[in-house]
Amino acid sequence: MLATRLVHLIETHADSLSQSLIEKLENDPHCADLRKVPAHEMKARTYEVYRNLGDWLLGKTQNEVGQIYRHLGERRAEQGVAFSHFLYAIIATKEQLWKFLGEEGMVAKPVELFGEMELFRMVDQFYDRALYHAAVGYEQVRGAETEAAHQSRIYPVHRSA
Repeated sequence: MLATRLVHLIETHADSLSQSLIEKLENDPHCADLRKVPAHEMKARTYEVYRNLGDWLLGKTQNEVGQIYRHLGERRAEQGVAFSHFLYAIIATKEQLWKFLGEEGMVAKPVELFGEMELFRMVDQFYDRALYHAAVGYEQVRGAETEAAHQSRIYPVHRSA
């Protein structure tokens, strides 16, 4: 099955995909806030997505993906990464994948096109869910920060002399 071969190809090239993505993100003003994320964390995160793509697409439940990406959203909010920069990085991760597959030109027969289209559908669905859950996690942190700031204005702390 072509989709399986493509996933294996992606997982095999996870290191170079990850490195290319990091270089792109480091030089892109749309995600400059990612410089707040430690380099080792960025490397591990990008590598993990590509290296375990088959597991992400077929092995993890929607609930598991949701939990992981909510946590990632919370982490980026706590690190002070702008929401738009955070989302741009997730989109760039998917675009890097499409670019790689386009360069590999694996489709030789029309029937293989259906396998590739199925993979594209699965990857798109994964990233759509990841974006949603990442946004939820990010908003939870920002909502808690906003609520704490609001409460401090309503109930100021009075210090006794």
